[in-house]
Amino acid sequence: MQAALHLSRAIDAVNDRIGRWSMWLILVMTLLSAGNAVIRKLFDFSSNALLEAQWYMFSAVFLLCAGHALLHNEHIRIDLLSARYDPRTRAWMELLGTLVFLFPVVGLVLWLGTPYFLTALNNHEMSANPGGLILWPAKMLLPLGFALLWLQGLSQAIKQIGFLCGASPDPAHKGDELSAEQALIEELRRREEAEAASKLQGAHHG
Repeated sequence: MQAALHLSRAIDAVNDRIGRWSMWLILVMTLLSAGNAVIRKLFDFSSNALLEAQWYMFSAVFLLCAGHALLHNEHIRIDLLSARYDPRTRAWMELLGTLVFLFPVVGLVLWLGTPYFLTALNNHEMSANPGGLILWPAKMLLPLGFALLWLQGLSQAIKQIGFLCGASPDPAHKGDELSAEQALIEELRRREEAEAASKLQGAHHG
């Protein structure tokens, strides 16, 4: 189990580093977009390569940060029910969700997306737009991003199993900091308690 947990920590470190570096592409993309707009207005010059570079960087941020988002539990989810269960039940739910949904879906995308990238690479595909960029780097992001997501799913599964076996702490526990969903659950719980207390008080007065 300890070897698996070491592997999990290595995967976490890789996805965390890739995610943090990829986020800088947002700044580069913003500057490139603004610069392209200024050049087009001032000098009546436009470049398809610059436009496509922005699309490439947007794709890179979206796909390369998928594993990072899963690591930090930033994917959108509806857990109004799961948050009410005890940590072990939530761990089982997370583990089953990873095995039943995440692994098969990501595996399907890798199976379909890898040949899509290899075809573009072998054929040296170019953009259909005049002066456009080569396509294989953009298409490479699809299998690469989903491979990182699959690895992070593996890491999360290892941590859940480790917690269930008593070999590691609850991976969902992040100290005293509450996520947005947890804060919402806590607020709803407080309101329910206040309403119940108000009704009880009204019944006593009646």
